[in-house]
Amino acid sequence: MSTILALDLGTQTGWSLLHQGTITSGTLTFKNDRYQGGGMRYLRFSKWLDDIQSLAGGILSEVYFEEVRRHLGVDAAHVYGGFLATLTGWCEREGIPYEGVGVGTIKHHATGKGNASKQEVIASLKAKGYHPRDDNEADALALLEWVRTQQTSSRTSYNKTPMPLCPEQLPL
Repeated sequence: MSTILALDLGTQTGWSLLHQGTITSGTLTFKNDRYQGGGMRYLRFSKWLDDIQSLAGGILSEVYFEEVRRHLGVDAAHVYGGFLATLTGWCEREGIPYEGVGVGTIKHHATGKGNASKQEVIASLKAKGYHPRDDNEADALALLEWVRTQQTSSRTSYNKTPMPLCPEQLPL
């Protein structure tokens, strides 16, 4: 059985984990205090990824994240980019496949419309029996639901073909 981690990246990171048929979810805060350097949030996030992998018995099969293409502010874009770089580097190091899924795709799956509000996504998940504490956790749960739907369809949700290690290995 696959162990899947779904993330809504940000200072308030929403997460959901499917492990041994059980879904666990929550929200983590990676806000720096005034005495911490700018990179501390990413070190704490990387440590949390190590911890969640250990809790899952050392095996994370796949990682999915909400792929944001537009941010309301420059700071939010920089923070998201830092989390994305930390996550993708960590997944590469651990050999775990990862995939970003667009916000509109997640919202459409959860509510039937790609421009749904945060409250509509939360209401949709509550109707399915979840109890998200905020919109970040709701987004992570909606993403996990999307992944589960994709895996039950006839197509796979990520490319299992190994990537070439260097340009010389690319077919001409």
